[in-house]
Amino acid sequence: MHRDWGTFLATQREEKYFRDLLRFVEAERRAGPVHPPGDKVLAALELTPLDSVRVVILGQDPYHGPGQANGLAFSVNPGTAVPPSLRNIHRELHDDTGLPVPGHGDLTPWARRGVLLLNTTLTVREGRAGSHHGRGWERLTDAVIALLDGRDEPTVFVLWGAHARAKKVLVTNTAHSVIESAHPSPLSARNGFFGSRPFSRANTFLAAAGREGVDWSLQSPGTA
Repeated sequence: MHRDWGTFLATQREEKYFRDLLRFVEAERRAGPVHPPGDKVLAALELTPLDSVRVVILGQDPYHGPGQANGLAFSVNPGTAVPPSLRNIHRELHDDTGLPVPGHGDLTPWARRGVLLLNTTLTVREGRAGSHHGRGWERLTDAVIALLDGRDEPTVFVLWGAHARAKKVLVTNTAHSVIESAHPSPLSARNGFFGSRPFSRANTFLAAAGREGVDWSLQSPGTA
């Protein structure tokens, strides 16, 4: 864990809500499958050091199917079928930037290039979407957003769908930019996600703010 995230998490671990949350997740794992695996729950923070964050893409909770969730919002492990929402993200990536549509769903390269792929809830019971909402993860991830908002380094917050867009109130620093649209789900992508150009818009803002843009290419899974 990067030092700055480690300091942040050490502070959170002193809070009662966090201890209660860990007990809840442990009990859930004893009762049945929970995703992602324990060593991947904090993958977003482990792969994207605090001082490298340029873009935050906010999701809701992990994929709840077997073998899908890898701790990064919207991402799946190499070799796993690409979920419908991620297929739509790939399509918008191609339409926006001209990059080829990836043949995989692993977004680890983005995480290693300063894109924090953060779900607001970090665990889920298998087959039960939203089952760990309201148990404490939101307090932790809201604190992550607030910490990033408090920095002066210009950062882009990408909010897809109503759940993510509700977090806009946490971004109060005018140094940052918020890009919001409908969710990439097949149920809503045609209501404003397609054509929203979040990738080029993020890089345009970063360049204007004097920060390096993100290399959004995903040709090879897991590579930086």
